[in-house]
Order: sequence, then C-alpha cells, then structure tokens
Amino acid sequence: MTSADLLVDAFGRVKENVHGAVAGLTDAQLSEQVEPGANSIAWLIWHLTRVQDDHIADVAGLEQVWTAQGWAKRFDLVFDDAATGYGHDSADVAQLSGISAELLLGYYDAVHDQTIGYVSGLVDADLPRIVDTRWDPPVTLGVRLISVVDDDIQHSGQAAFVRGVLLRRG
Repeated sequence: MTSADLLVDAFGRVKENVHGAVAGLTDAQLSEQVEPGANSIAWLIWHLTRVQDDHIADVAGLEQVWTAQGWAKRFDLVFDDAATGYGHDSADVAQLSGISAELLLGYYDAVHDQTIGYVSGLVDADLPRIVDTRWDPPVTLGVRLISVVDDDIQHSGQAAFVRGVLLRRG
C-alpha cells in the first residue's frame, strides 16, 4: 500500500460519512440549528467541503471547484467566493437555510473527485514539500493533507450527530 492509496482510502471514508449524514434529509432538517448558535448539517457539510476545496486546490495548483464549476453561483450565498466558513457566526450558519441534499452532495462529490484525482497521483517523495511557510515549523504537503482529512472527519461526525438528534426527535 502506498501513501496515495492511504489518502484515497481516507478521503473515501470521508465521502461515506458525508453521504451518510446528509442522505434522505429534507432541506428543513439540513438547515436546522438544534440549539441557538449551533451549526446545521448544511453548514457543516458546506464548510468541510469548502475547506477541502480551498486547501486541495492550493496545494495542487488548481482552481477551486467552487468557482471553476459554478457551485458558488448555484449556492447563491451572500458570502465572498473565498469564504470557507472560518469565523462564521450563527447568522452566517443560517444563510445555508433551504440548501438541498442534492446541492450539498453535488458540490461535495465534485470536490471529492478533484481531491482523489490529485492525491492518487502522489508519491512518498511529494509529501515533505513545504506548502505553507506561515507556520513554524512550515507545513508540509503530508501534514496539510492529514489536516484536511482530520477536519473532514470531525465535521462529518458532527453532522452525523446532529442527524441523530433530529431523527430521534421525529
């Protein structure tokens, strides 16, 4: 098994988690904030997808799927096209009200495809490449990719938890 195989497997598991958290829910369920200030499933999935899109496009030298494939226009959010959700408050989370599972998963799947296209071609020698010098120590490609996987797993797990709460309420 290669590093590329591990990364493909990890991002594949994220895809399963994302689809499991979203599939079969209504627009209202996806946008519900179970408590004041809580993140909705729609926001969590949008955010993890935006972060993955932003970070993978950056290290791969590609345009983000968000703009390149017209997803920003389809979502029609009030945010700047560069927004990924960092620093968003409850009012920002509410902006994802009315977003459908089809739209969320369509964007996620397009980002997943670009991600897999990139990571499947990596070799071990690629991973030590410095991709971000704003940190001490500087961030390598390997660390950045694991950071994205970690962020995705955390947020998809949060979305799965919210799904469970919503479905138990009936």
